[in-house]
Amino acid sequence: MAAEDARYSRMYRAAKLMRELLPGDHELGDPLSTAGDKTSHLLARRVAETTPQRPLVRELGLGALQIWQALSEAQGRGRGDEEVAILFTDLVDFSDWALGVGDEAALNLLRKVGREEEDAICGREGKVVKRMGDGLMAVFPDAAAAVAAAHEACYRVGAIEVHGYHPRMRAGVHVGRPRRLGGDYLGIDVNIAARVAAAAAGDEVLVSGPACERLEDGAFDVRRRRRFRAKGAPKELEVYSVERPAKSSRS
Repeated sequence: MAAEDARYSRMYRAAKLMRELLPGDHELGDPLSTAGDKTSHLLARRVAETTPQRPLVRELGLGALQIWQALSEAQGRGRGDEEVAILFTDLVDFSDWALGVGDEAALNLLRKVGREEEDAICGREGKVVKRMGDGLMAVFPDAAAAVAAAHEACYRVGAIEVHGYHPRMRAGVHVGRPRRLGGDYLGIDVNIAARVAAAAAGDEVLVSGPACERLEDGAFDVRRRRRFRAKGAPKELEVYSVERPAKSSRS
C-alpha cells in the first residue's frame, strides 16, 4: 500500500508539473478562472467540484481543458469582436480594517470610494461593468484612457479619510477582446486583467504588455516588472508599472 501511495503521489506531481508546462491558464479550476459561462469554464468547474478526493484525475482533466481553452483562444473562438481596455481595482488591506471598525464605517468608506472611482472612470469615457466588494471592473475604448482613469482614481481615493483611515487603491489594465454577455464581459482577457491588478501594490497601476504597447511614447513613465508572477496569467506575459510623468498635471 505504501509503494502504491508513493507511485500515485509521483504521478500527481508529474501531472501538476505538466500543467505548468502546457499552454494556457495552468490555474484553470479556481473560482476566478471558472467564473464565466463558456463551455470550458463550465466543464472545469464541474471537474474541480466533483473530483476533490481524486487529485490526479482532477489535474489530468483540467490539463485537457486547459489545452482546449488555449487552442480556442488562439484561434479566436469564444472571444469578442471589439478590443477594449479592461480595468480592475481594489483596496489594499481593506478587509482587515473593516473587521476592526464595523459595517457602518466600512460601508461609508465604500460609498465614498465608489463615487470617486466612478467619476474618474466616466470622465475618461469608461464604463463600470460590475462592483465586487471593495473593487470593480470597468472597460474603456483604449488603454491610455484606462490608465489615466486608474491614476486619477488612485489619487482621489487616497484623499478619502474615514475614522483616521486613508484607503490605498491598486489597479491593473489589460487589452483584449473579451466576450460580451449582456452587460458583463467574460473570457481569458478578463482573467488576465484581474491577475495583473491583484499583483499591484497600493497606489500602483500595473499594465500588461499588450496594454503597454498601446500607450503613446512619453505619455507615462513605464518600468517593467522583472519578477512578475500571478496565478492564471500566461508565463510569457510581461507586466509594467506605469506612472504619470512628474510634469504631468492631474485633470
